[in-house]
Amino acid sequence: MGVQSLAVACGALALCLALTSATNPGFVVRITQAGLDYAHQQGIAILEKQLAQLKLPDISGDSRVLRVGKVHYELSRLRLRDFHLPYSRITPISNEGLQVSISNAFAEVDGDWRVKFLFVSRDRGSFNLKVENVYIKIILGLGSDPSGKPTISTSDCSARISEVQVLFSGKLGWLYNLFHSVIESRLRKILEHKVCDNVVKSVNSELQTYIRTLPVTARIGDKIGIDYSLVAPPRTTAQSLDADLKGEFYSLGHRSTVPFSPLPLAFSSDHERMVYFGASSYFFNTAGIAYHKAGALVFEITEAMIPKDVGFRLDTSVFSAFIPQLEEMYPNMPMKFRLSAPAAPFMTIGPEGISLQPIVDAQAYAILPNSSLAPLFLLSLTGNVSAVINVRSGHIVGSLDVGRIRLSLKDSAVGTFQVRMMQSLMNVLTSSTLLPRLNARLNEGFPLPLLDRIQLSNILVKFHQNFLLLGADVHFQPRA
Repeated sequence: MGVQSLAVACGALALCLALTSATNPGFVVRITQAGLDYAHQQGIAILEKQLAQLKLPDISGDSRVLRVGKVHYELSRLRLRDFHLPYSRITPISNEGLQVSISNAFAEVDGDWRVKFLFVSRDRGSFNLKVENVYIKIILGLGSDPSGKPTISTSDCSARISEVQVLFSGKLGWLYNLFHSVIESRLRKILEHKVCDNVVKSVNSELQTYIRTLPVTARIGDKIGIDYSLVAPPRTTAQSLDADLKGEFYSLGHRSTVPFSPLPLAFSSDHERMVYFGASSYFFNTAGIAYHKAGALVFEITEAMIPKDVGFRLDTSVFSAFIPQLEEMYPNMPMKFRLSAPAAPFMTIGPEGISLQPIVDAQAYAILPNSSLAPLFLLSLTGNVSAVINVRSGHIVGSLDVGRIRLSLKDSAVGTFQVRMMQSLMNVLTSSTLLPRLNARLNEGFPLPLLDRIQLSNILVKFHQNFLLLGADVHFQPRA
């Protein structure tokens, strides 16, 4: 093989590896320009406070003044009275990060001065420094660490001050104002350097610390977890910031590879809300796998669980109407059903909503006088199930609605019987007992990946092919 052919083969292999190693997200978070603007408002308020606490060093030096000669000056106890950032904007830069532009900022500095000239004359007093037309440009780089948490850093910062005015007071203040340009130049350079130093420090300490409050795992009870780690660094487009998350449920006791991969999400171009969440069918179907592996899809129904107003007794005398031999084998004995899923339920998401057709095994037992269980029969239950989804308190919540249940007999220890005769009875049993228990769990919800102290409002729920789209506005709740 020639060198050129070898290069082509290696390039093709590299491309194939890149394509096969690419991971589609199971969950996507999109922050729109409106969301970035809101985050920017909160961040600028913090930065303004940080800049107002700038520590400025003492300044000293020598300058020659016409007809006076060499003057030695010292500026000390520099106090930054305030720092205002009235005009600023944040802009996503495609494939680069976020740019924060600040214009027409201004500040005011007070301090003490002390001078010596003509080798003998000394004077001291105070001064006031006005800094106007401050322009600051900050580029924030976005990334992720090995654990899948987002990272943010200052990849570039520049500050430019176009106007500095210093005014000395004191009996010889007029003289010192003659060499104010020297002082102004030095203070300008110091302030420009200090501003960017403080920006970097604020990003590293405040913003980076806060960004890391985004959870990469969420625990649901003692059996289930959700993996929200980043599968790639956050990416920026001209209109938004997108974060691709793994979006996978898993059993805390036994995590294994999911037997299918997430499909690409044709994410909506909606930008009316501040933030959007795209939960794929992969996300929901891994929930079914995780709950099944954790043994959490097993339910027992006894008579005590049946609501009083149903007027239904769970014993062999009721079922003997359909299975006459029960009266002879287990007369007037209480019964119990054990419901379990032989396989993880699989759901589909389309423009009409979420639907699934789960299969449930219903094993009936007679409870003997010594409390042991005698197997009676095993039914297979199937039916169409639809889901209603909403968001409450930062959680995806939902409820299920079950259509008519279809029965088939899988096994029997009491002989054959007509299963269809039990249709209405099993409908009542599942709708009055099983469904409320499932909906109670779904009403507790699954946590969304949210930063600390973020609250959602103005919720939007839309169904698309293979994913659920949730939109919301956000509110940051400061610490008390």
